Amino acid sequence: MIDQSDILAALRWHVDIGCDEAIGDEPLDWATLAARPAVARAPAGASALPPAAARPAPAATPRSAFGGAAFGGPSGASMFGAPTAADLPLGASEAGASARARAAEARSLEELEAALRAFDGCPLKATAMNTVFADGNPAADIMLIGEAPGEDEDRQGKPFVGVSGKLLDRMLAQVGLDRGTVYISNILPWRPPGNRSPTQAEIAACLPFLERHVELIGPKVLVPLGGTSAKTLLNRAEGITRLRGRWFDYASAGLSGPVPVLPMLHPAYLLRNPIAKREAWRDLLTLRQRFPG
Repeated sequence: MIDQSDILAALRWHVDIGCDEAIGDEPLDWATLAARPAVARAPAGASALPPAAARPAPAATPRSAFGGAAFGGPSGASMFGAPTAADLPLGASEAGASARARAAEARSLEELEAALRAFDGCPLKATAMNTVFADGNPAADIMLIGEAPGEDEDRQGKPFVGVSGKLLDRMLAQVGLDRGTVYISNILPWRPPGNRSPTQAEIAACLPFLERHVELIGPKVLVPLGGTSAKTLLNRAEGITRLRGRWFDYASAGLSGPVPVLPMLHPAYLLRNPIAKREAWRDLLTLRQRFPG
């Protein structure tokens, strides 16, 4: 009998390395395929497989402790029993459409956070400890947007509370800002396993919530921190070293007009490359010169 803990460990490993969907519609019994005799090469244009009647029948798939096939049988049942339509994960396009519909219905930050917590279209939610929504002052003029929560943020449920968050607090303090005068969120509300970079599918699934988040806050300036955040908000391909320190515009149907955007280096990057702090200092001064209040 297959050990239940081994099955769960295998599933966890696949999720951690980013496997979030099956390649085929039905699982293959590789043990049966390996046991089949070799088929002689057929002439060009002819089928290489023997007639259906001559093919060996699939071997019985072992049953797991959950009552279903151990790794899916010929019928397509999963290890937890036959899946229903509600059990199947959303595809990328379905997840984006669902997120956009849910986000559009939110008329307040509280409703948006509730909609985000109820959203199951991003597989990162299954591996994260907490949904990291935002921190700071919702009435602030400056909205900072990072990439995704790290380990400390995932554990505490707040953005930028780890080592890079402490550096961000010190940077803001140098120009007279703090968490009472800015608002902070992320592109993704859930931590990618191992702090890996988010995939395009994960970003696409969560982006409608961020777009609605910006509309509800209505900031006077957006400050994306890091390359992923800047490229996502601006829909540009350049890296952060080319985008930082330059002014752009962000437009959305739910905003009264374009919002100025000033990309900056992520504090985590500055920790790895201390010499880049001089560029970050220039960007902070640029921000304060345009928005001194």
